[in-house]
Amino acid sequence: MSTPNSSGLRAGEHSAADLGFFERFLSAWVGLCMISGVLLGRFFPDMTRLVRNLEFGKGSQINLPIAIFIWLMIIPMMMKVDFTAIRAVGKRPAGVLITLFVNWLVKPFSMALIAWLFFRHIFSPWISALEADQYIAGTIILAAAPCTAMVFVWSYLTDGDPAYTLVQVSLNDLIMLFLFAPIVRFLVSGASSLSVPFAVLFQSVLAFIVIPLVIGAALRALFIHRKGKDYFESVILPRFSPVTILALLVTLVLIFAFQADNLTGKFLHVLLIAVPLLLQVYFNSALAYGLMRFFRVEHRVAAPGALIGASNFFELAVATSIALFGAGSGAALATVVGVLIEVPVMLSVCRVCNRTRHWFAWSPAPLSETSN
Repeated sequence: MSTPNSSGLRAGEHSAADLGFFERFLSAWVGLCMISGVLLGRFFPDMTRLVRNLEFGKGSQINLPIAIFIWLMIIPMMMKVDFTAIRAVGKRPAGVLITLFVNWLVKPFSMALIAWLFFRHIFSPWISALEADQYIAGTIILAAAPCTAMVFVWSYLTDGDPAYTLVQVSLNDLIMLFLFAPIVRFLVSGASSLSVPFAVLFQSVLAFIVIPLVIGAALRALFIHRKGKDYFESVILPRFSPVTILALLVTLVLIFAFQADNLTGKFLHVLLIAVPLLLQVYFNSALAYGLMRFFRVEHRVAAPGALIGASNFFELAVATSIALFGAGSGAALATVVGVLIEVPVMLSVCRVCNRTRHWFAWSPAPLSETSN
């Protein structure tokens, strides 16, 4: 049974006042960005086409504006990553091992199987073979990119252990550096007739993972060296929060502007793409959550672990699909549908985790306390 905290709330129960302005109206902001993006793409096609054609490097197909805003969004999140905290996982490794198992040994491969089954067979009367290949590729790219930035929001909403969540995200980021490109290439080539140039994948990893990770780590070290860790975490990091939020919202507007024609002209396909994505999200979150309970992992670790297994680093997925297949491709559309369903679906998983807190009767101290 949960006990009241110092504010009079029970664990996992956050009042509206506890949440920031952005978190309180998260669904509304995302919805407005989606609508704004679609309207921008439909009513200002020439301007949208001009922005879409701005590339990171000639022939790279990596959109420069999206790359810049992703950096502005991710770098502050990477500044939060404390890789030295990974050492404390040895005291309670079950939660992070289950998270890594689901994220890297189950999620991409189950998504490839589910996508192949639905797009190649069940939905074949409504989509062409070429479209099926594109949608399979997009969903695989989405599943191979575990969530980074938004995990901290989901973890907060389920009263997750912030230190342990940080460790889970940090390890995923490190593994993503090495496994994202080979997993995407292997699964896309195996489940579809498309070929994936490794050079383009490498450029995507470099642009959207390596660069922001290095900059974030360097800024973290610099600020801590000059101001100290307490000042960095209590004063400096909060100042970057508006930058992250604004960059996320602008990125969503651009993503939906680039896909406006597909979203409005292929509404049936949008609904069809959502089906395997929803199955994959709920399957992986349930698997991670169930394994956490089976191995008696505390709820403050189990809930964020389930959410990490369910959500995606959609900014990386969208950018990679655009780099590989173009902004108007079916693969890009599939990743954008992932963005479309991400927030409401993840909020539903948060609600389930909070309502089933009583399944986890054990409650050891948070990692932040045991690591001292």
